[in-house]
This record gives sequence, C-alpha cells and structure tokens, in this order.
Amino acid sequence: MMSLGQHTQQNDVQQLFEAVLTLNNPQECAAFFGDLFTKQELIAFAQRLQIARLLREGSTYDMVRSQIPVSSSTITRVNTELRYGSGGYELVLDRIGK
Repeated sequence: MMSLGQHTQQNDVQQLFEAVLTLNNPQECAAFFGDLFTKQELIAFAQRLQIARLLREGSTYDMVRSQIPVSSSTITRVNTELRYGSGGYELVLDRIGK
C-alpha cells in the first residue's frame, strides 16, 4: 500500500512531467530548466544524454571519458539504463537524431 507521502511525491513527479510537456521551444526549456536546476545539475543531465549518444554510437568507456569529464560509475549507470531501462534514452535520441 502506498503511503500518503509516496502518493504526494508521485503527484509531484507527474506535475513536473506535465509542466515539461507545456514547453514549446528550446528557449522556454532553457528558462524553466534554468530556474529549476542549478547550473551543475543541468550540465550533469546534459552530459548523461551525451554519454548515452556516444555509447549508442559504439564508443567505449575510455572514449566517452576522453570527451566528457565523468566517472566510470556515471557511464555505467547510463549504459545500464540505455540497455535495460524503460527506453527513454532511445526514444529521445531517435527523435533528436532526425
């Protein structure tokens, strides 16, 4: 059974997703994400997407690290999601690649 706190957190996450879906262009995304995240958080999220792109293109961990200053554990985390996750990286990478 879900506790009240978990239910509230789930609603908060759903509201965040709905908020993102209201954004119409990169400028609106930049304004919202700039307010929502610290600069370092935003850079970390952007790096994860680039790691996924590089791994999908066949780059090794060493090749990724030579291009993006991240730890092996971050690359492993992204690779695990890329291979066994819910398909979000693939979905987005396919869409931005077109």
